[in-house]
Amino acid sequence: MRVIAGKYRSRPLRSLRGMDIRPTSDRLRETLFNVLTAGDPEALVGSVWLDLFAGTGAVGIEALSRGAKEVHFVEHSDTAAQAIRKNLHSLGIVEGFEIVQQELPQAFWRMERDRVAADVVFIDPPYRMKDAYTRTLGALAESSLIWAMSVVIAEHEKKFDPGQEFGQLRRFRRLVQGSTALSFYRLGGSGDVREQQ
Repeated sequence: MRVIAGKYRSRPLRSLRGMDIRPTSDRLRETLFNVLTAGDPEALVGSVWLDLFAGTGAVGIEALSRGAKEVHFVEHSDTAAQAIRKNLHSLGIVEGFEIVQQELPQAFWRMERDRVAADVVFIDPPYRMKDAYTRTLGALAESSLIWAMSVVIAEHEKKFDPGQEFGQLRRFRRLVQGSTALSFYRLGGSGDVREQQ
């Protein structure tokens, strides 16, 4: 596992064996960031991210490498939170991040209190925790953590549908890669979902 592009390009990241940690693959991460940058390498400069169920922190670290201003890693597991700290330390990243070691929705309440407003939210719970998608997307839709231009992305199994609509949060794109899919949501989305392989 490595950083794909940006300031820390090709630097290795530590993974974790066992538990429920399933890091987003390098290939899928590359696809995700290609979609978000749409050919503009500066597209994410200054952005604010929530990396939920952060695991090893690979997605949030990729965002920092590409110029994100701030990443909030939300991960309640001690072992995973320690892995995030080790990955950040190994890259020499000392600012622009917060590790929120709390369960949801407590983590949301804390970030709302701190007036966090995310440009990008990435959700990647263990695939077996199917209800975590509904709870998390529903709580986000009702929170002040996202705004009109926010993009919320959920990584999930291709055969599982996390849902089309959560209040004003609606899916507008679904991208499939192998056995995995990414569902993209935004507030007031059209509901006309683009499906891509």
